[in-house]
Amino acid sequence: MTMWVFGYGSLLWNPGFPVSRREVAVLHGYARSFCMTSIHHRGTEDHPGLVLALDETEGANCKGLALSVEAGHEERTLAELRERELISSAYLERDLEVELGDGSVVTAVTYVIDPHHVQYCGGLSLEKQAQMIAHAVGGRGPNTEYLYNTAEHLAEIGLHDQDLDWLAGRVREITA
Repeated sequence: MTMWVFGYGSLLWNPGFPVSRREVAVLHGYARSFCMTSIHHRGTEDHPGLVLALDETEGANCKGLALSVEAGHEERTLAELRERELISSAYLERDLEVELGDGSVVTAVTYVIDPHHVQYCGGLSLEKQAQMIAHAVGGRGPNTEYLYNTAEHLAEIGLHDQDLDWLAGRVREITA
């Protein structure tokens, strides 16, 4: 059986595991947003950054990539994903159905935000998000890099995200 992972943020450009197939996919009932503070990878406790998370939202849809894990790498991939994504337990690991471009549905390992976790920060204005992203740096580098890479990779696969595009432009203004 094929193991699928749904990528909507850094997994788009840095999956960290061998991928045998990439398919544009839609996850229904969730919205991609900068609704999680980052105190490890893209910020610190003193100067938190922001990372994308899937926020359960009625009527929302998130377009991303369904990534098929290369056969024989499933156990290692899952272990490494858990180490990477569950560092502070702000994300919850779920097996959710995603719809591929041809209409077929697969179940994918998906990381969604726990809205009750202290790192949840849904509802921040885009300007507040831009200010936080522009100035934060964490263990994996500047928060700006995360934003720019994600926005660029979404555009490359034809999935423009208006909020991310606006944020990328505004953060470039702030950091110029």
